[in-house]
Amino acid sequence: MESFDSTKNSLYEILKAVKTGKIQLPDFQRGWVWDDNRIKGILASIAKSFPIGAIMLLETGNSSVKFKTKPVEGVVLNDGTKPEMLILDGQQRITSLYQAIVSNRVVVTRNDKGYELKRWYYIDMAKALDESLDLEESIISINENKQVTANIGRDIVLDLSKQEYEFDKLMYPVCLVDECDDWYMKYQEYYNYDREKIIFWNTFKNKVLKSFDNYMLPVIVMKKENPKEAVCQVFEKVNTGGVSLTVFELLTATFASEEFDLKEDWLKNRNQLREHKVLFNVNNTDLIQAITLIATYYKKQDAIKTGITGEDIPAVSCKRKEMLNLSLTDYLKYREPIVNGFIKASMILIENHLYSSRDLPYNTQLIPLSAILAVLGDKIDNIGNKRKLMQWFWCGVFGELYGSANETRYALDLPQVTEWILKDGPEPKTIYDANFVPSRLHTLRTRNSAAYKGVYALLMEDDTKDWLSATKIDLLTYYSEAIDIHHIFPVAWCEKAENNIPRKDFDCIINKTPLSGRTNRIISGDAPSKYLSRIQKHAGVDNEDFIKILKSHVLEPVYMQTDDFYGFFNNRKEQILQRIEKAMNKQIPRDLIIEEGILIEEEIEEVTS
Repeated sequence: MESFDSTKNSLYEILKAVKTGKIQLPDFQRGWVWDDNRIKGILASIAKSFPIGAIMLLETGNSSVKFKTKPVEGVVLNDGTKPEMLILDGQQRITSLYQAIVSNRVVVTRNDKGYELKRWYYIDMAKALDESLDLEESIISINENKQVTANIGRDIVLDLSKQEYEFDKLMYPVCLVDECDDWYMKYQEYYNYDREKIIFWNTFKNKVLKSFDNYMLPVIVMKKENPKEAVCQVFEKVNTGGVSLTVFELLTATFASEEFDLKEDWLKNRNQLREHKVLFNVNNTDLIQAITLIATYYKKQDAIKTGITGEDIPAVSCKRKEMLNLSLTDYLKYREPIVNGFIKASMILIENHLYSSRDLPYNTQLIPLSAILAVLGDKIDNIGNKRKLMQWFWCGVFGELYGSANETRYALDLPQVTEWILKDGPEPKTIYDANFVPSRLHTLRTRNSAAYKGVYALLMEDDTKDWLSATKIDLLTYYSEAIDIHHIFPVAWCEKAENNIPRKDFDCIINKTPLSGRTNRIISGDAPSKYLSRIQKHAGVDNEDFIKILKSHVLEPVYMQTDDFYGFFNNRKEQILQRIEKAMNKQIPRDLIIEEGILIEEEIEEVTS
């Protein structure tokens, strides 16, 4: 059976159905945004009988595709009329034509700079019949008072505020193109039935107004039997507004049909999540995806318990299709466990020196992490279980496995990691897939890289202290001391001709460490052998304690004291690799190399942006 019909309807028939509420919008459609010039353009296209493109409608009545609906902007319905069709594509065109032609009210639009305007639309009848002019030049818009003024409003250039002024200036109101008889009768009276004026009118009516009367609009009607996924996919493919809808917006419309306000609920959850700085960038789709992941996980577990086998077992998934099919019942059931999972994740990440969303290697990895924690519950408080969880986390970070489409990996992570932790099951695929090449450290230069952020966190692992204040870098001092990552051998020193250290070496993570802003200012651009004595003097500590403070940054002070950049560089590289090995619980072969020109996706984006 065909999933759609293709036909043609008269423009007036469509606009009448809009006015009566037989044609409405799904609530996920965004507001009307066309500006004044585009409205004049589409009116001119109708007047010239030019095509303006097909519109796409969806039949209502499908039990699996229930959207909250709303009338087209400007339509007032008092009787709760249920629509027979919903506009999927063509909202801007239909709304513009409805407001300009049928509403009989001033049109609220915008100019090309985005400022709000209130406009009436007219057809200059003389220009419309002038063969030397493009008919588009005859379409004008005028302010809400129906006047065109000059000299900062002091002089009235054109006044159409009374109907007789319209007759005198031969300006026909677009809002009456669908009902011209009354205007024409008064027009005749105004000109005392002058024969030339009647001929002029008839010519105008035949050339212009009949174009509106006879205009046929191509219409594609999606049948109500189409599944929700198909409806949403078609909408996005044909949407001429150019703004892609999110799963959240589509679910908002679906849940609204069950009298549940998903937007309002999200705002409450967002406020709760944003109390934790690591979670600041978690968005509404992340939450939906995590809820879908755990909902399908438990559906699979329940199916297995009831004896279902083989292909009949539902899959764990959080792809778009499954998210769109998330029921309100499952959303409400798993929302709180997932929100708590995100919050628990933030606490564990803070324990591992990831203090803010800016420092989080992958925001995307929070999705499976929150679901895993929701399943584990209090069992994550076991130190052995937490150690396993962080091994999985660091393998994802240093294997750089969450930088693109991740839905398939999420679906493996949740059952595999929980099985591995709770039942000592097989090692998760994410751990198996993770590899780190030592030369990758040479290419980690900005926060655009997940591995860069991961190394930054590992550098604060063993009671790392700021060189100047000698205070441990933790959540409190991270913010109070304005901790950030800074160069150890300063850029200015490295670039001096006598040192000539290449940027690829001095600007990578190996030559950087977390320090306070105050400490970095004292470092200035001097050689380490010079600035270390200044910092020690300001810190007021003896040599032994100062050496311990320096070593807490995973480095050997003797190379700094002798300004031996490459001695320092090679020693620190090895120490960082050992930390990464410990975090991943995997051995890193030291002879693996990646070429300098091969950059990870995030860094390519940073370079080209």
